[in-house]
Amino acid sequence: MNNEAFLIVFLAFMIFMALGPALLRPLKIPSVIALLIIGMFIGPNGIHLLDYLSVWLTFLGGHPETVHDYAENLINSLGSLGLIFLMALAGMEADFKMMSMTKKPVAALSFLTFFVPAVTGFFVYAYFRPDDFAGKLLYASLFASHSVGIVFPIIRELKLTRTKFGAAVLISTVITDIASIVLLAIAVQTKRLSMIATPELSKRTLSIFDYLDPAIFGDYFTPIFLLIVISYIGIALWVVAYTGNKLLNWLKPSEDGIIITILLVVILTLLIGEFIGVNLVVGSFVAGLGLSKIIKSSESNKQVMKKLEAIGYGLLIPFLFVSIGMATDFRTLLHSPSNLTIILLTVIGLVGSKVFSGWLALRLTGFSNSKGFCAGLMTVPQLSATLAAAAIGKELGVLDSNFFNAIVVLSIVTTLPIPTLVRLVIEKTNMQFENIDADQDGDYTVPEEKEEFL
Repeated sequence: MNNEAFLIVFLAFMIFMALGPALLRPLKIPSVIALLIIGMFIGPNGIHLLDYLSVWLTFLGGHPETVHDYAENLINSLGSLGLIFLMALAGMEADFKMMSMTKKPVAALSFLTFFVPAVTGFFVYAYFRPDDFAGKLLYASLFASHSVGIVFPIIRELKLTRTKFGAAVLISTVITDIASIVLLAIAVQTKRLSMIATPELSKRTLSIFDYLDPAIFGDYFTPIFLLIVISYIGIALWVVAYTGNKLLNWLKPSEDGIIITILLVVILTLLIGEFIGVNLVVGSFVAGLGLSKIIKSSESNKQVMKKLEAIGYGLLIPFLFVSIGMATDFRTLLHSPSNLTIILLTVIGLVGSKVFSGWLALRLTGFSNSKGFCAGLMTVPQLSATLAAAAIGKELGVLDSNFFNAIVVLSIVTTLPIPTLVRLVIEKTNMQFENIDADQDGDYTVPEEKEEFL
């Protein structure tokens, strides 16, 4: 594909990605969901945009199939870069400053909203595929994950960021996301390990485990790999923070130089992770966490964060969700009643387990029924990280099209109504929230909160 063809394909996708969300905005559809819909519309299960472009662009030279393959690789490559940006930016947004003031609710929410949904997801998948251990782990990680990209805007819009309730929900969301991507890493590597001895693994990765004989691990692969992942996360967090700070002080770069330095640290971190079998989703998120404190250390660095967000959310991340939408085929829902059963059990299982675990966690730590219900609702939306993980599962063959479509449906039905429902519950119950105040030294204190048990 020559330069002119590349530009035309790129322009066509940019037009759809710009107009689609704008046209759907009056329906109050979030831009991410709008991009998914656009991907479904222009993909191979929609209007076949790439097929038409491939035929039309043959006047520039080349066979239609060759042009199609190059164009498809272009979209998928930009989507992969979008995934790296998405997870790195999610890590950079984390803030643990108020954790010491909300230890009990954070601990309860982190444990219960991870464990209960993970177990539910494990058994939902096991109901359909009882012998697929990697698939059960992946579905468990999908159920356990939260959406920082949805939770944070809700809390910020409702002005709850400096309340005990808001801080507990936000911090536990980040912790649970870390735990869920660790589980995702185990699921991915378990699947890769099972494929090594079969013809299925035609495309190897950087992972050293792709080149080792699975027999050397015996029955202890999962605990060994779990230890490797935890060690990698702990070491990477310290090394990224230390190295990033030293590089920025040593190089004293301009804003553009800072962006290049940050991207260098992120890519090196995720490549090292890939080498030891940790998926790039985990590596990108960990790199973002390690850089979080540096990014927030000065006003100039905060401006750099805004530039990174502009590159990510303005250009690369949209390609991620469009590519996910293009891979979605809802026609399979009509092929068999079992497909509809997968979707129903997935949606009901996730929503029920999330709401119950959030309610239980806050009730056990002294909050009211209504606040517990709200906390549970806030953990329900499944968006960025969930869709990204589902895309990885589909690419590896862990999730077939039926389960992948179920996750896409789940993302849509849990993302659209939940923010409005949370606001409605808060308004109807007239909830009051106690603020976490900062003293002169910048330390946070929590006024004694008197909860009304409803």
